[in-house]
Amino acid sequence: MGLKEYQKKRDFEKTAEPKPSTKKSRGQPIFVIQKHDASRLHYDFRLEMGGVLKSWAVPKGIPFARGEKHLAVNVEDHPLDYARFEGIIPKGNYGGGTVMVWDIGTYEMLGGDPIENVKAGKLHFLLHGRKLEGEWALIRMHRADEENQWLLFKSGEDFPPISAARDDQSALTGRSMKKIASDKDAEWNSNRGMAAQARAARRKESPAKKIPLPRALPVASAAFVFPMQARPVEDPPRAGNWIYELKFDGFRAIAVKNNGAAELISRTKKPLTQRFPEVAAAVDELAFSQLVLDGEIVALDPKGRPSFQLLQASEIERVRPPVCYYVFDLINLQGRDLRSLPISKRKDLLKRVLEGADDPLRYSLSIEGSVDDLLREVKRLELEGIVGKRAGTKYESGERSGAWIKLKCVNEQEFVIGGYTPPQGTRKHFGAVLVGFFEKNRLLFAGRAGTGFDTKSLEALYRRFQPLVIEKCPFANLPSKQDGKWKQDVSPSEMRTCTWLKPKLVCQVKFTMWTRDALLRNPVFVGLREDKAATEVVREKGVASSPGRKGRPTA
Repeated sequence: MGLKEYQKKRDFEKTAEPKPSTKKSRGQPIFVIQKHDASRLHYDFRLEMGGVLKSWAVPKGIPFARGEKHLAVNVEDHPLDYARFEGIIPKGNYGGGTVMVWDIGTYEMLGGDPIENVKAGKLHFLLHGRKLEGEWALIRMHRADEENQWLLFKSGEDFPPISAARDDQSALTGRSMKKIASDKDAEWNSNRGMAAQARAARRKESPAKKIPLPRALPVASAAFVFPMQARPVEDPPRAGNWIYELKFDGFRAIAVKNNGAAELISRTKKPLTQRFPEVAAAVDELAFSQLVLDGEIVALDPKGRPSFQLLQASEIERVRPPVCYYVFDLINLQGRDLRSLPISKRKDLLKRVLEGADDPLRYSLSIEGSVDDLLREVKRLELEGIVGKRAGTKYESGERSGAWIKLKCVNEQEFVIGGYTPPQGTRKHFGAVLVGFFEKNRLLFAGRAGTGFDTKSLEALYRRFQPLVIEKCPFANLPSKQDGKWKQDVSPSEMRTCTWLKPKLVCQVKFTMWTRDALLRNPVFVGLREDKAATEVVREKGVASSPGRKGRPTA
């Protein structure tokens, strides 16, 4: 293991490829497959181990049918930073051509120590990528004169072949090989080299000198903080000074950079860095050694609207459209805790921090106009809603004080999955999910969602359900009676056919309204949420009232 050979083959004054560096793994080891159009088109298969990417060149691509074998030539180790390299290696340089991040994710070694397995010439592993999911193996051929020749073969079950469209789509940016080549965003040239030197020089300077901060601010190393929460309300406030922003429909994420690579962390402290490496890489590029950002990672539909359903579906399909990180707050800058500053000051500083940043980083603008006009326009555009922030307020970590409020324009919220019904007709795996919410530490049944699934999501969810199966119904209000009769939601006889689950999984559900019996009307499953704890899920208030209706202040 080592990067001497990697360095020997490259002139880093002529190529934008990352310079040699070894790093310690920060969690589950990653794999990356890069489509490489050099002297001939091939795929580079790389596994993280020992602080580097162990690499094989696979001329005929990844095998998908069980038992299918493709030649894999063991090449020099690459640095971990290479996993995000996508662009052009200039002609005349080693490996000159276009490089695409074809797939990226994590892997599990099925038995043994990875490095010892490499020495032994046999690796069996499970890939969890954006395109690939399942078992593969690498076996070294036993010809003494060709020790670097291995076989990559498909073990376990068959994997559906990748379509031509998906084969030509980057797992990081969604770009085609042609688009990457035309963008030339990773090609070295003299101007780019000078710009890189200038950026490095700027990073050595103290950014705090260019962005003055009040001296009285507390000193604190950049670290995760629990995000401030917005309180749901039905009617917009009619008093006070409020700043309004769009409500984004994605994953809430805290970005932390502390004298090293940036990390993305969900509001429940789950790591998101490897799930959204392009966002982490963009935060890395910001010219500050310490900062903490608060924002939302979203996938955009063809009309540019945030879509949680699209983001969730992409995780099941293992390919997704480009994502954006809409940043709406700045919590720490250069080791100074900014939470005591008023929201307007924090947003001014944030705007300066993000100045010049490109996608996937986006500054969340405040939107102007009366709240009624804003709600009317948001409804017209079929967006989720708006968030109001009382002017002059500080950042209250982990709190839902009412200084931030959310006004929804659609009935959609999180629910806890407590079970599922058996499939009917031609449907496989399950019929509907049984969902509820917590009230005084009791899980209350709210309804069943039987639509919003396709074949792949049914199968993927069913696999997620199996480790959570329990015998006892977790809902405190099932079965239930009304006027001496069993209600029609889930009867005692039907309950005997249901499969019950530990109330751990949180999902998003759309619905038309709440009934008088506190049940959902026409619920539609949208997707799983992994950024919220089940115990936090309570019944939220309804959508904002029609614009123009007078109501009492609610916050």
